[in-house]
Amino acid sequence: MTGKLSSRLLAIVNALPLRDGIRVLEIGCGPGAAAREIARRIGGGHILGIDRSAKAIAQAHATSADEVASGRLSFRQASIESFELAPGEAPFDIAFAVRVGALDGRDPQAGLLAHARIRVALVPGGRLFIDRGSPLQVVQLGG
Repeated sequence: MTGKLSSRLLAIVNALPLRDGIRVLEIGCGPGAAAREIARRIGGGHILGIDRSAKAIAQAHATSADEVASGRLSFRQASIESFELAPGEAPFDIAFAVRVGALDGRDPQAGLLAHARIRVALVPGGRLFIDRGSPLQVVQLGG
């Protein structure tokens, strides 16, 4: 277990519509601090943290053993532009991203790919939250 979340990450986690049993996809999870906090709040739910960095995923695993062992948290090395649900994996109720280049408008082509992958990974009516706003903005993914 690691220390407290930064006030910014805590505000983001607090703004998410978390509930018992929810399935959450964190895009760009880094070392897993927000994912660990969410895992503590979702009862029988599950959070999957993805990150393109093998180093970040290794660090997340190293600091999240209890939450991973509980079955509420898992990590996977993947970019959102190439993310796919694993065979038999249930879709997610919500997704969120903090400081992810493919979702902040810097690379419109990557953004189109990311939105398409997120749409497939979410349940019908699922929502994507990004760190634009106070502290989050819901992004319309289209269809």
